[in-house]
Amino acid sequence: MIKEYTTTVEISGPLMLVDGVTDVSFEELVEIELPSGEIRHGKVLEIDSRRALVQLFEGSSGTDLEKCRVRFLGKGVELGVSTEMLGRVFDGQGRPRAPFDTAPPIVPEKMMNINGAPINPYARDYPAEFIQTGFSSIDGINTLVRGQKLPVFSANGLPHGEVAAQIARQARVLGKGESFAVVFAAMGITFEEADYFIRDFKATGAMDRAVVFLNLADDPAIERISTPRMALTAAEYLAYEKDMHILVILTDMTNYCDALREISAARKEVPGRRGYPGYLYTDLASIYERAGRIKGRKGSITQIPILTMPEDDKTHPIPDLTGYITEGQLILNRELHKKGIYPPMDVMESLSRLKDKGIGKNKTREDHADLFNQLMAAYSAGKQARELSVILGVAALSTLDRQFMEFAEEYEKRYISQDDHEDRGIEETLNLGWELLKHLPREEMKRIRPEYLDRYWPVEKA
Repeated sequence: MIKEYTTTVEISGPLMLVDGVTDVSFEELVEIELPSGEIRHGKVLEIDSRRALVQLFEGSSGTDLEKCRVRFLGKGVELGVSTEMLGRVFDGQGRPRAPFDTAPPIVPEKMMNINGAPINPYARDYPAEFIQTGFSSIDGINTLVRGQKLPVFSANGLPHGEVAAQIARQARVLGKGESFAVVFAAMGITFEEADYFIRDFKATGAMDRAVVFLNLADDPAIERISTPRMALTAAEYLAYEKDMHILVILTDMTNYCDALREISAARKEVPGRRGYPGYLYTDLASIYERAGRIKGRKGSITQIPILTMPEDDKTHPIPDLTGYITEGQLILNRELHKKGIYPPMDVMESLSRLKDKGIGKNKTREDHADLFNQLMAAYSAGKQARELSVILGVAALSTLDRQFMEFAEEYEKRYISQDDHEDRGIEETLNLGWELLKHLPREEMKRIRPEYLDRYWPVEKA
């Protein structure tokens, strides 16, 4: 039942306090009619006795305390979902985003509340299948597994936008008869960044299997809060009702958290670390934990949140709390970026905690685990030799140390680095690893089982 009130008692920034309300619920959708007849929207943030605190989606400029008519609609914020969403671009409220999408609104099959619940741990199925991104630094070393949450930690000036776009257009699940799509949500980005993503998706054909949600930097902060939830609602529909495997890419979660801090300050809440609200961990968990596999359901949701670390600080609350919730992290390195390495993936600092579950025989290849262990050991030895050469000089290094140092250089240039439109299959990635290892003595291959060495590194006959 729709209830209308003209009892607004206070307006502060994007917040409106309405007095004398009855039977109003948390997260309920609100319509605000201005004296000009313009309709704005909001949702209930807080209820205290007979007062409701409403957060406005479009901001409060032009509102009038005495003449505004506030209607409580008796339902939460909903998204109309349908398979027609594929290939479309929406804003943070689920409307077609002009000028990137000028088609009419979709005809929804159903309406879904965007505040979906995290997956019940009892209902979760363990992630176990490989997702190919086309990046050797991910597929070969820090493998992404279907149903996993694997964030990218970046920093200002690093190419996380390009990495996000490349993963979106290249990612796929191996195997026949599997339906796969990408849900891409961008928060607080510039028009130029949005234009880059859309042009890239359309030029490469990735748009046909993508659902895109764009929230621009000049859009209201409250819309930034709803954008990832809109994206995850679309993903849940496609995954669990249409049996598709969905990869959700969220960029940039730092902009999302800054919007959360802005709203918290407007509500006069007691700030936590760095001014962020004390419930930041809980709020992030409500987003990240909506990814996964559910027992008895064919579809799955895999999530790659991307965030920029302020001042390259991994102890900042956003990357710190994200790391606690997710199953690893991929870290972009500024020093590698300065050397012209793309993607500048710091494979030593990065970690995919579930990679062992998605590789091996009948998934990638039987030698995968041994190979990446040997590659990481050799790269570590090469980096140590490089550091030693700075102190002692190259001439003071042993022959073996120089070989490892040369391996590290080749590993960065040929394995980690690749073209921004180079899509490497897992076989190519694994074969490239063997090719690089052959620059080292065979007796140094101590992490690879003899049967794999004999198969992939046969002894040359005299």
